[in-house]
Amino acid sequence: MITKDKAIEAIKSLPDEFSIEELMDRLILLNKIETVIRQAEQGEIYTAEEAKKMLDENWI
Repeated sequence: MITKDKAIEAIKSLPDEFSIEELMDRLILLNKIETVIRQAEQGEIYTAEEAKKMLDENWI
């Protein structure tokens, strides 16, 4: 989840005229980045090697 301040910053960084799609793309990207940062801080991520091992073990 993003904060109102971050959403406002994203809007301010756009040109004076923009489409709703551009705004939505920017907000979705910002939300994804915030989610990954939160997951990293909470240790909810895997290294590339851990992910590869999981795939090797579960791949049919």
